[in-house]
Amino acid sequence: MGKIKILGIVGSLRKESYNRFALKAAQESAPDDTVLNLIELHGIPVFNQDNEMALPATVLEFKRQILAADAILFATPEYNYSVPGGLKNAIDWASRPYGKSAWLGKPAAVMGASVGSLGTARAQYHLRQILVTLDMPVVNQPEVMLSNAEKRFDQSGRLTDEPARELIQSLLNALLLLVKKQPGEQTPGGLMMDIP
Repeated sequence: MGKIKILGIVGSLRKESYNRFALKAAQESAPDDTVLNLIELHGIPVFNQDNEMALPATVLEFKRQILAADAILFATPEYNYSVPGGLKNAIDWASRPYGKSAWLGKPAAVMGASVGSLGTARAQYHLRQILVTLDMPVVNQPEVMLSNAEKRFDQSGRLTDEPARELIQSLLNALLLLVKKQPGEQTPGGLMMDIP
């Protein structure tokens, strides 16, 4: 088996997103047999079911990267007690058209960073509900909810909180275990599906 490919999805569009910084910390913690690539959600249009049979180029590329991955690592902020609209929108696009979801059976883990005291707990709960309907096996423990994020990263965006870094590494390890437990049809590079 080659390197395990994890796709880190940055749930925020903000340039100085703490969630992007958290994924970069995860990249630094990735074991030697793992590659963690990040993807941004810029340029993905608002979902319109009228267009799902002729997917926009940005959506096709997004689905291609999901399908090429062995696992997904979501990093989400919390907006109004839930996931950001941009993240939900991208998830919806990649699940369509019906029967051609790029998410099906893809192992996943969830984390989040926020300046608030709950560290994206409510957003993560909603995201987990979404992942249930997408039929994605998800890491349950550890939960990575980085509260008061402005105190955990330096001005360059590097995670300086060592316990938080160790928690992210534990989450990555749990995700890798989940990948290795998947049935035989899960191959390096993810499930093979045609993109419409």
